Amino acid sequence: MGYVRAKKSLGQHFLKDLNIAKKIVASLKADGVSKVLEVGPGMGVLTQYLLKEEGFETHVVEIDRESVAYLNENFPELSGRIIGEDFLKYDLSRLFSEPFAVIGNFPYNISSQIFFKVLDYRDQIPEVVGMIQKEVAERMAAVPGNKTYGILSVLMQAFYNIEYLFTVSETVFDPPPKVKSAVIRMERNTTDRLACDEKLFFRVVKSGFNQRRKTLRNSLKSVLGDYKLDDELMAQRPEQLSVDQFVYLTNKIEELINTELRE
Repeated sequence: MGYVRAKKSLGQHFLKDLNIAKKIVASLKADGVSKVLEVGPGMGVLTQYLLKEEGFETHVVEIDRESVAYLNENFPELSGRIIGEDFLKYDLSRLFSEPFAVIGNFPYNISSQIFFKVLDYRDQIPEVVGMIQKEVAERMAAVPGNKTYGILSVLMQAFYNIEYLFTVSETVFDPPPKVKSAVIRMERNTTDRLACDEKLFFRVVKSGFNQRRKTLRNSLKSVLGDYKLDDELMAQRPEQLSVDQFVYLTNKIEELINTELRE
């Protein structure tokens, strides 16, 4: 089997520049992990370099049957480590009980979902290196006050330090995507648990950014209901708040609701 056809439905754009493939693999520090999971290896352009690394064992997860057949045929050394499943639905704790790193040329149409899945397993995933759409990479690494700072920035930065590594031209893919790409590295920070109710934190962040042009006083009505929170942060717009300020606000909201319920 010589070639896998890129499928639009799976958002496949195969990287064909080997220097960039090497550079992506070299960006993975893999400190303190003995296992690395590659998401969406396709025809193995990253896989071939991952397999040369002796510090860790590479596993791959691939939903595309044609790619799985290609990998089985061309990478016999991966035998038993090719998971023909949907990464988004797969229970990763079935695969590894110890910490592992994640790497991949992520399909653009599901890159945000991949990162939310990583968040679910954040205690097991200390590092992620991924190639994604340039504007998503910018959003993830954005700082408060930046117009690209949003839900993904806050939720990921709550648990990971995110570094925008380098930009990749659309010409190095087959077929070329309509947008530029970028490679990011995420490394787990020291926050084990947020100093607030995490479910409520996620709700506050999502509600705030769902109406990002409004001040939080207006955009958080869906969380607060009839309650009124008197705090100067409520006069700000969501992109002006740091992770710590969202944590503070979440605690204030919980305090207010609990006080009102008791009365």
